[in-house]
Amino acid sequence: MQFGGTADSGAASAMFDACIEAGITHFDTAHVYTQGKSEDMLRKLAAPHRDKLIIASKIGYTGGSGSSNLLAQFGDTRRRLGTDAVDVLYLHRYDPETPMDETFRTLASLQTKGQIRYIGVSNFSAWQVMKAQTAARNVGTRIDIVQPMYSLVKRQAEVEILPMCEDQGMLAATYSPLGSGLLTGKYSKASATGRLSSDTRYAARYAQAWMYETAKGLGTLANEQGVSAATLAVAWAMLHPTRPCPIISARDLQQLKPSLAALNFDMSPGLRDQISALSQSPASATDRSEEP
Repeated sequence: MQFGGTADSGAASAMFDACIEAGITHFDTAHVYTQGKSEDMLRKLAAPHRDKLIIASKIGYTGGSGSSNLLAQFGDTRRRLGTDAVDVLYLHRYDPETPMDETFRTLASLQTKGQIRYIGVSNFSAWQVMKAQTAARNVGTRIDIVQPMYSLVKRQAEVEILPMCEDQGMLAATYSPLGSGLLTGKYSKASATGRLSSDTRYAARYAQAWMYETAKGLGTLANEQGVSAATLAVAWAMLHPTRPCPIISARDLQQLKPSLAALNFDMSPGLRDQISALSQSPASATDRSEEP
């Protein structure tokens, strides 16, 4: 997401190489990221490794999920990525104005032509995913991957989305495991810069006082473990019982390294329970779950 924005070509290259060295093969971008520069940069970096990678992009964040808009944006994405086919193509968000039959006929056609391998949805609630899955099945395809927000301070996905993915055989590729940097602890300093201090959407998303207390508590546990709070945050998200795959992001290699370290961090069940206790667990989807 930061390629071509806060991460220039040198920083993007260093991060990409570090990910490849760590064994990461799944790279996620979108039509709207940094006005297309993200897809352009990823094309150049991924070219020598293309056959070994899973490249995902997202369309429909702007302009809706009508056929003409999706085809136009997907055309842009293919040109920028320099590829005939994209491994994963997501609908970037739910569009209540466009009939899902139209949307999934379009995606199914692209899949039949071999231009996309897997269909995904991002930022959908569980009921929206299942509504979309019905539309997909009606045209002979299916949703294979879902991209919800999930972190220690944004746990709503635990209620229905992650259990739904496990039940339906969908991969959950969750985003923002660091709470847009909040869980690294950097926003405990008044001088901190980043999306929470410069983007009103992110500031509103993490505006609650308890979230900052959670970040503080995570920092204390990280110090006790002798690791970065970012490492704990990403490892915690990875170890949800449904085993989602967190998407990590950074503006440079130094910022990325603690997230990469989560791959090899051996978190005990007890430590995960301690971390979970720092935040508010979301209410159950049913009102009688507490009854025997």
